[in-house]
Amino acid sequence: MTPARRKIGFAVCLATMLLAVLDQNIVSAVTVPIARELDPLHGVDRIPWLISTFSLAATAALPLYGKLCDSLGAKKVFLGAVTTFLLGSALCGAAQSMGQLIAFRALQGLGGGGLMSVTMVVIARLKEPGEKGAGRFSGIGGLVAGAGMALGPVVGGLLADHADWRWIFYVNLPVGIAVLVTSALVLKLPQHGKRRRIDFLGAALAAAFSTALLLVTEWGGRDYGWGSPVIVGLTAGAVALLGLFLWRQATAAEPLLPLSMFRNRTLRTGFAVQGLVGVALMGSMVYVIIYLQLARGIAPAAASLFMIPIALGMACSGLLTARLAARGWTEKTFVISGTACAAVAALLLSTNGADTGLWAVRAELLLLGAGFGQTLGQLIVLVQQAAPLHQLGVATTGIRFFQTLGGSLGAALFGTVLARVYAARGPGGSTSAIPTLKGEAHTRAVDAFSSSTGVVFLCSAGVLALALLLALRIRPAAPAAEET
Repeated sequence: MTPARRKIGFAVCLATMLLAVLDQNIVSAVTVPIARELDPLHGVDRIPWLISTFSLAATAALPLYGKLCDSLGAKKVFLGAVTTFLLGSALCGAAQSMGQLIAFRALQGLGGGGLMSVTMVVIARLKEPGEKGAGRFSGIGGLVAGAGMALGPVVGGLLADHADWRWIFYVNLPVGIAVLVTSALVLKLPQHGKRRRIDFLGAALAAAFSTALLLVTEWGGRDYGWGSPVIVGLTAGAVALLGLFLWRQATAAEPLLPLSMFRNRTLRTGFAVQGLVGVALMGSMVYVIIYLQLARGIAPAAASLFMIPIALGMACSGLLTARLAARGWTEKTFVISGTACAAVAALLLSTNGADTGLWAVRAELLLLGAGFGQTLGQLIVLVQQAAPLHQLGVATTGIRFFQTLGGSLGAALFGTVLARVYAARGPGGSTSAIPTLKGEAHTRAVDAFSSSTGVVFLCSAGVLALALLLALRIRPAAPAAEET
């Protein structure tokens, strides 16, 4: 590929990632209008499925996408993922019932999972042999993913206010078609020497395990008690499926996620750090919004605007990271500084009370975004450099898989911490009753809730501190040689 084609290909990758991450988060802002139109009687009860189906399908497909990339080549899998995403988007926009929309969101999520992972494989393949600037490309890719995560609810709210909700899906079509055509014409990626068999049984076990685990985190403590038969059964099922998946990976001729990869110190440490960062990232973003709504009385639409400082912090640090990477700074340096910066921000967030200035909160979120902006993408680069070329797809989708599972576990675990601390410190009742309280009871509840969210952010800071300790142990690997 010529330098001009590489730049076009890189721009296409950024647009693709932004589409996928925005669509993962954009629906949360328009769930009520959707439910009112498609199912006025029971639509609200099905909103949790509408929100989570995309993530469930995307996460379940990640391991398979990695193996397909290593077997068929990244370009073919990329084009297939974009096509699936566009088909799902068109069907979502045309849905006539909540059942249809949920099913079509699952199809869209299958494509979106490839867009968020295979795109990083394409970016790695866009580099020239021995090019040191590949790290900055992946760093900017991680920046776009993080910014899309923060801005998704904001964009969804704007479209809901000024256009029909169906446009949150239809707007994908012109951009996606342009991406599809441009990619087909421009991308010329290295081909692998041989085609490998696909472990479809392993893929099914991985999908079933991740689905069961994500359902535990989605339902536990909210729709069902943690000790309920549903949650206990799902947890037992997830453990059994994980055991079966590991057995399959140890015995399959061409495993989906080779266990030999975990003998590589850089790979296993990178997976662990990315999982911990996912715990802290998702937990922090979710409970910042909850703190602003319940402790500060800010409306949901206005609270979502507080994600902009996070996105701005990611943008600034991501651009700075790209420049410094071009000058020889290492990915390990950014991972260490990013986790340290995010840990400090989480520690500051833990000190917030019911009367903390909102500009102070925005500054803390800006610092938090600056930390994650340095970390997102750089761990992917480290893992890609350490992985053999014939396992590049598996390694890339593997680290995304650990980040996604970490994010879901973080949101659930921090929710349990919040509920238990509030139950011990509050005036009684659940946190959802806070807006209905009056007088001294309301004041006491708000103070108790603020201190409870402080414990959550303190836990997040602890998780990031552990990630920092692991990051210090990373040994960057030299770029792998192309397979012959």
